[in-house]
Amino acid sequence: MSRILIADDHPMVRDALRNAVLYSCQATDVLEADGLDGVMRTLEDRGDLDLVLLDLNMPGMNGLNGLRTLRQRFPATPVVVVSAHEERRMVREAIESGAAGFIPKSTPRDAIAGALRQVLNGELYVPPMAEDDPEEEQADDPETAEIARRIATLTAQQLRVLELLGTGKLNKEIAFDLNITETTVKAHVSAILQKLKVYSRTQAVVIANRVLAGRK
Repeated sequence: MSRILIADDHPMVRDALRNAVLYSCQATDVLEADGLDGVMRTLEDRGDLDLVLLDLNMPGMNGLNGLRTLRQRFPATPVVVVSAHEERRMVREAIESGAAGFIPKSTPRDAIAGALRQVLNGELYVPPMAEDDPEEEQADDPETAEIARRIATLTAQQLRVLELLGTGKLNKEIAFDLNITETTVKAHVSAILQKLKVYSRTQAVVIANRVLAGRK
């Protein structure tokens, strides 16, 4: 049972998302907001929400800047972007800005339901149309190079921790594998997030995989 906030400035879109949420998540509480200010107020008052569905074009959002602000202030609350924009670059930038998923508004209800269940299970959701395009990746090479530069600042131990994060291991499992304390693992994870300029473990793994996949 989940507590979910739907944030979109179009009532018809909110109604459609509400139906999808009730269909897929057995939500006990579905809240609504029509702008970034309303999202912030709701999270301040009800900080125990399980998920936020966020439109990038609402009042106050300023595109991805609103998402980044939201993730900085409420890093423990997963946010899924629901947008009319479907460009691969937009999807990738949303994930790298802290989104736990990206759902195009053209997505059928059953697919939306599956995506929401996936995120609520702690996984990352990326739509099929956003799969890597080799030509686009080549065009984005300067961006990839910047990510590679950030990864290069990690110590050998931090790289090992990042690698184990990519396998889905918990801090205590990483501590056991590397024969270090869990406190040390947490310190390494914090340093990794800071150096890679991301807000979550999932983001760190996603952007690292972009670079590593290109080297295979």
